[in-house]
Amino acid sequence: MTTTIVTRFLRRTVAGLSIAAALTLLGSATAYAAPVWERFEPVKALLDGATPRTNGIGLDIPLVSEDGSSVPLTVTADSRMRDDDYIEEIHLFATRNPNPEIASFRLTPHTGLARIATRIRLNETQEVIAVARTNSGEYLVSSREARVTVNGCLTRADTYDADNIMNARYRVPNELARGEIGEVLTMINHPMETGLREGADGEIIPRRLINRFTATLDDRTVLEARFNTSISANPYLRFHVRPEEAGTLTLAWEDETGAATQEKAPLQVR
Repeated sequence: MTTTIVTRFLRRTVAGLSIAAALTLLGSATAYAAPVWERFEPVKALLDGATPRTNGIGLDIPLVSEDGSSVPLTVTADSRMRDDDYIEEIHLFATRNPNPEIASFRLTPHTGLARIATRIRLNETQEVIAVARTNSGEYLVSSREARVTVNGCLTRADTYDADNIMNARYRVPNELARGEIGEVLTMINHPMETGLREGADGEIIPRRLINRFTATLDDRTVLEARFNTSISANPYLRFHVRPEEAGTLTLAWEDETGAATQEKAPLQVR
């Protein structure tokens, strides 16, 4: 009788230890699972073996969006934005969109602040990744999960006014102090057709995207952007400028057909 009780006790103890060990291993595997950006091929290709920092950059994006066709996004990187220390590039990715590359931005010290806001399309719930590169070649990376309830990669027919296509608008500061950082807001009326949706006749509407944006202050580059299919209709940008002297801020948009428009705004410096 005693032997039987001891045997049962040992079996239960071994079984309990086995379960505990399995749970410990599972917990360890979960704790040390590689983040999504480490396993995402477009980001791996961009990093090309470099080890990025995971601090100093942040993504602000809603946790849940009912409409995936227009999801607000802001990316911010810590930087002095001076000639010897500035964020030179920012790249955005959506891991489950048909085309994962959302946009890329090239900044300069004249940008003043490494912060860019725009609106993006998300096909489904997924990770959004931001990768920044400094002028010295160091990389920073951040990612956030974004949940959507409606597919955002099929633009609706009413998302833009066809009669005013390529009509751009902007808002800039009236006046800035020398070296002061000012916010620039600009958008353009454009369908950003992805080549994925059907028209009323059932035929695929040809792809047509705004693919390039530049902001210059006289002959000095402030910001350059390249857009892909994941930028929302009526592209919108919020960025910054730090002028050292008065000049003319030129905002130029161009789409894949060669259509282009420019807006010029005087920037006063006191």
